[in-house]
Amino acid sequence: MTDWLDKPYYSVNAYFKHTYGQKCYKIAVDTGLTCPNRDGTLDTRGCIFCSGGSGNFAVNADIGSVEEQIRTGLSKFNKKSGERFVIYFQANTNTYGPKAYLREVFSAALSESSVIGISIATRPDALGTEILGLLHDLQQIYKPEGKFIWVELGLQTVHEKTVDYIRRGYDLPVYEEAARNLTSLHIPYITHVILGLPGESTEDMLATVAYLNGTERCPKPFGVKLQLLHVLKGTDLERDYFDGKFQVFTEDEYVDVVIQCIQHLDPGIVLHRVTGDGPKALLTAPLWSGNKKQVLNHLHREMKAKGARQGDFAR
Repeated sequence: MTDWLDKPYYSVNAYFKHTYGQKCYKIAVDTGLTCPNRDGTLDTRGCIFCSGGSGNFAVNADIGSVEEQIRTGLSKFNKKSGERFVIYFQANTNTYGPKAYLREVFSAALSESSVIGISIATRPDALGTEILGLLHDLQQIYKPEGKFIWVELGLQTVHEKTVDYIRRGYDLPVYEEAARNLTSLHIPYITHVILGLPGESTEDMLATVAYLNGTERCPKPFGVKLQLLHVLKGTDLERDYFDGKFQVFTEDEYVDVVIQCIQHLDPGIVLHRVTGDGPKALLTAPLWSGNKKQVLNHLHREMKAKGARQGDFAR
């Protein structure tokens, strides 16, 4: 039986402990970049659920440069000998900027001695040849030092009816091309999926998860983030929620759905997230999601009771 430590799925903590022999910590930073879905290239409104950049837990960019944000983030830890960190470029689209600037900020993170790698959140349509070349170059420089580069892609769903509603701004073949390009360069990628999008059934969500297990067109990702849909203040999604156009999950409903999704996910894919806790100051619904520890305890308790494990029904 696969050793996932104390969980019934392949968590990122299990990956780190098996790979590096210890727990590793993530520090989110803000590069100050924008998004083609906000700067007018594709749209000015962003995705329907986005509160302005999806970087609500990043170190405050007002602190200064990425280097200064990293120092501030590191200072919040005890700095025990041997602690290891991942720098998460979280807010907005982090390959949507000048190549020279991207090289500067990615290199600054990778050069920090306690950093084992970087994770870059971006859109599949912001990974052109020039940017892929930059990532490959940096990988060649830092991989011999034992450091990695991960890329995080916001897929959210495979269903075009939902894609149009959430204003994602690109079609599935764009994601598939990005996934193939990253795989050909041996750059691991992590896919974000949102559970509970308006109009989607459990079968729809399971179809998205099954797709992630790999197709002829698209290699399976290194990792997956299963994110509960949050309704955040000031978003167009909030307006639709108050207009009664959809309902959010109860905690019991979410736990039931996420267990099914985990059971349908290839057991070799690392689960980097199985829920989410939106910023309390912005969270409209579901309010129960603000207690992440409670949700995780509920999930683990139910999986144990059902004998459920990642990959039970994967094909």
